[in-house]
Amino acid sequence: MARTATPVDVGPRVRDVLRRFWPYAAPRRGWMLVSLLLAAIGPALLAGEIWLFKVVVDDVLIPRDFGLFPLVAATYVGLTLVQAVCDGADRLLSTWLSQRFLVDVRTALLHHLQQVPLEFLSRNRLGDVMSRVSGDVSAIETFLVSGASRAVSSLLQLVFFSAALVLLQPVLALVALVVTPLFWATSRYFAHRLKAVARERQRLSGRLNSSLEQTLSTLPLVQAYDQGGREVERYVVEAEGKYRTEMASARLRSLYTPTLDLIELAGALVVIGTGAWLLSQDRLTVGGLLAFLTFLSRLYGPVRGLGSTITSAFSATAGAERVIELLDEPVLPPDRPGAVALERGSHDVDVAFEDVTFTYPGASVPAVQGLTFSAAPGDVVAVVGASGAGKSTLAALLMRSLDPDSGCVRMAGEDLRDLQRASVRRQVAVVLQETLLVDGTVLDNIAFGRPGASREQVEQAAREADAHDFITALPDGYDTEVGERGRRLSGGQAQRVAIARALLRDAPVLLLDEPTTGLDALSARRVTAPLRRLMAGRTTVVISHSLASVRDATLILVMDRGRVVERGTHADLLALGGRYRELWHGQEPEQHPEQHPEQDAVREPAGAGTVGAA
Repeated sequence: MARTATPVDVGPRVRDVLRRFWPYAAPRRGWMLVSLLLAAIGPALLAGEIWLFKVVVDDVLIPRDFGLFPLVAATYVGLTLVQAVCDGADRLLSTWLSQRFLVDVRTALLHHLQQVPLEFLSRNRLGDVMSRVSGDVSAIETFLVSGASRAVSSLLQLVFFSAALVLLQPVLALVALVVTPLFWATSRYFAHRLKAVARERQRLSGRLNSSLEQTLSTLPLVQAYDQGGREVERYVVEAEGKYRTEMASARLRSLYTPTLDLIELAGALVVIGTGAWLLSQDRLTVGGLLAFLTFLSRLYGPVRGLGSTITSAFSATAGAERVIELLDEPVLPPDRPGAVALERGSHDVDVAFEDVTFTYPGASVPAVQGLTFSAAPGDVVAVVGASGAGKSTLAALLMRSLDPDSGCVRMAGEDLRDLQRASVRRQVAVVLQETLLVDGTVLDNIAFGRPGASREQVEQAAREADAHDFITALPDGYDTEVGERGRRLSGGQAQRVAIARALLRDAPVLLLDEPTTGLDALSARRVTAPLRRLMAGRTTVVISHSLASVRDATLILVMDRGRVVERGTHADLLALGGRYRELWHGQEPEQHPEQHPEQDAVREPAGAGTVGAA
């Protein structure tokens, strides 16, 4: 009795799939109707071909009268040609509809993911997200677009073939159609059980993809620490889980198909026996019996097809649940109505935080609280503190990836919430601790922050970033492919490409997030001068764990648990004898510039870059 609740539970979910994803198919609903019409023509033509088979047997073969055969043959060839044309057109149109749906949904998903806060990636496995965008969207398409065409075709075949059975012999049709409900009931019985397996299989597919992605992306680390065996074991655990789910699905399907075959065989035997008796009573012709059996054999296929449609609906609901989770992820705060664009000007944009407080959703304490400081063009504000002090949140607020709960962040005197987010980001150039390069050429990566820049401007930026010489020494110069995540370049080379990218952007505000961390001393020295040129005349915010690298900043903010606990110059903070002094003495080796050449990057900049004027 408890199983009867399953259809009730499934109904709303299927309606949710239609409600959420029909808008992506709706713009082509006219062509979908054409596809359904083409799908309807096929069963009608097939029914006509089978009926011609009866005519051949009863009116040509048994009476041995050849006179009717040319007309029957010509009609049969004509029906076959028309069906071939309709099937080809339907195949092309269905493929176009399904692929456009996939492209539109995946594009919408990617556009949505571009707008979610970056902390989304810390809560979700990348491989699982990729599995949702790929496999789960395909399951939705199978049900909503291509599955609809198959369902209509199957339903019309049922109508046409059932009508033909009744026309041929009503009594025999009644006997034959008794088996059809058994097909339907069996399909639903197994479909409900396949639903749970399908959901688990899709979930585990995401976990398996995540495991593989993590293993391959950390391969240098894995090899360095000789942990390949452990990574393989971890992958095997996920693969075994997926294997068990696939076997559960296979077991259900291995029972499902033979059961239907047995039902079909039983129905055929009953029909053959009844048909032979009717034939002996002269109530059915030989051609009629053969045509009846052909119609009957073709009738069970559509019933299976409708059962498959139910299964695909369950797979679609399982996939849709996961896709809807992505679509329902909160996005970045929208621009206010009437938000204006901050015009790009010279390097005269100042930045100010005024009593800013922000708490992440679900957190019990603020990530930053009462944050206040200002920076003018030419100033270098360094933000230091332990991990979790609020430094990254400060950077996110500056980029307007977050909006403060209270207080305000200003740029050029304007509250960022009154400005269009895109225009705020055009004012900021970023050099990150993790050098992020796109899979393209060196030229593509430098021009990434300024689409449309000329090759001369790109090369000028590379010269100022001290990158031109090593770039021209590459096999294809500026057209050399850097590989996924820039793996064909060394750390220092990749960072100089990132600095050239920031120079080319020529933004008035500069955000440096540990730009030399992870580089060796020589590589750090090579990027020092480019960083100084990049900072010249700009409003600069530097996030750093290394105090030696920021000791010549105009203002140093010491953060702890979201609050600024100390502020001042390096000398002021040492004289204060507080938290900064403790941190300074805790990093005693970093006080020696020969060991940490990156400290020169925050000294008085010398000479502004000229790329923006190129």
